[in-house]
Amino acid sequence: MKSSEPAVGASSTQTEQAQRLRRSGLKVTLPRLKVLELFEQSGTRHFTAEEVYKAMLAVDADIGLATVYRILMQFVEADMLHKSTFDGGKAVFELNRGHHHDHLICVRCGTVEEFYDEAIEARQQEIARQRGFRLMDHAMALYGLCGKPECQTSADDRTAPSA
Repeated sequence: MKSSEPAVGASSTQTEQAQRLRRSGLKVTLPRLKVLELFEQSGTRHFTAEEVYKAMLAVDADIGLATVYRILMQFVEADMLHKSTFDGGKAVFELNRGHHHDHLICVRCGTVEEFYDEAIEARQQEIARQRGFRLMDHAMALYGLCGKPECQTSADDRTAPSA
């Protein structure tokens, strides 16, 4: 039985999630609550649709992969999630927390780290202004090898440009 409301005695987190869905114009359904809970409660910030699906399977949520894709896209349209597509073409989703940040992506293991640097942001604005542009939005992704030992050493290392 699918309920469109949190159960009686539901946690305050579930109630807050239901309110967030309603404010975003979405009907409150158990699959939407489960997916939103994953993003809000997990220490992981970036998920592919497949990772969300596997996480739903791990908690015995009866949600199919097509439903996960549909929910993720609804959350993007409702501005609850942000979707990024990095090299390799896989889309990753993260909660829209209302602040801009850029990404460092490990080309070996796929780790995604967020960062914000005021000097970089100011320089991008200056470059755009010098060229007659008014920036509306931007995304910066830097690709390299993360600090994990298994990513730092490998027989197939490519020569990387020095910084």
